[in-house]
Amino acid sequence: MKNHLFVVVLIVLSFTIYGQEKTLNNEQKGYIAKGYDLVSYFEKKPEKGKSKYKTEYQGVHLMFSSQVHMELFNSDPKKYFPQYGGWCAYAVAVSGEKVSINPKTYEIRNAKLYLFYNRYFENTYTKWLKEDPKKLIMQADNHWVEIKKGL
Repeated sequence: MKNHLFVVVLIVLSFTIYGQEKTLNNEQKGYIAKGYDLVSYFEKKPEKGKSKYKTEYQGVHLMFSSQVHMELFNSDPKKYFPQYGGWCAYAVAVSGEKVSINPKTYEIRNAKLYLFYNRYFENTYTKWLKEDPKKLIMQADNHWVEIKKGL
């Protein structure tokens, strides 16, 4: 129970620092996943994208580390696009709130990309794994429907 309270406090603090975002997708630093190559996550080695390999998907800006990765993404964007608009999956599940992420803290589960908050002694991916990820995904999916309605 203390762990849940701690997470809630950190989430609230992160909103104090960053404010509640009014956008559906998390484009910190101007790009989804803070400019990391979405395809590289599926190769289990996330890397920053390069400015010469840029594209857009449904109005969202993305960068890739190579032309090949950009073409792979463009051939099947839904396969690579992160869940919950690139916001912290754990925060969406637990509180229904959009919280920033650390692009190096992620999980591929059932061929889907989940990103997590990891900062100031709090790693929500660790919490995610300690709890029931299947249940958390169901909660996050339900919250995400409500989040999208509110925009």
